[in-house]
Amino acid sequence: MGWRIYFDKENLTLMPINDHIGGKIKDLRELRSVSLEELSARTGLSPELLGDIEAGLVPLSLSPLQKIARALGCRLGTFLDDSTLSGPVVSEAIADSDDKSLRFTGGNQNGLQFHALSINKADRSMEPFVVDVMPATAEKYELSSHEGEEFIYVLSGAIEVVYGKKSFTVKQGQSIYYDSIVPHHLHAAGTDPARILAVIYSPK
Repeated sequence: MGWRIYFDKENLTLMPINDHIGGKIKDLRELRSVSLEELSARTGLSPELLGDIEAGLVPLSLSPLQKIARALGCRLGTFLDDSTLSGPVVSEAIADSDDKSLRFTGGNQNGLQFHALSINKADRSMEPFVVDVMPATAEKYELSSHEGEEFIYVLSGAIEVVYGKKSFTVKQGQSIYYDSIVPHHLHAAGTDPARILAVIYSPK
């Protein structure tokens, strides 16, 4: 299964090539007998947008995805998993040709390639990724915000994290932990790519 992830003008966006997430949202919504109008009232998203998300017609941003998960009473990872295991999950080594990686691009055209770790772990509360981060290619970029927390450890290179009105440079071997409800953005510092371990916690 392949995935595409995008930045829209406001939020980090994710969209699978095979519309996997939209189909899961629709199946879960119908299983719980929730109409589009009811889901709209719970999330603040229009019924038209929700319908387009379920049909895979629009890129899906992280913030709406979290709102939908909370409104349907499930965790964020429910929409990402292929199958689940109740015990420990061992992830395979990351390869550059990983066809299950999640690819992000931004309004500033900087790239983020997410390698999901332990996506089949049932009932997990965290979403761990190894992320390849490209340098920013524009002076201005959109900040995004969503519920939860993020922990980032820099494996190689250095990143710049814009957090509200502040900016932090985090180098190899350093880490940063922040509340993701505050508008934020990250990209590689300087002209060289970076690689990070990122763990995202999203409340149910």
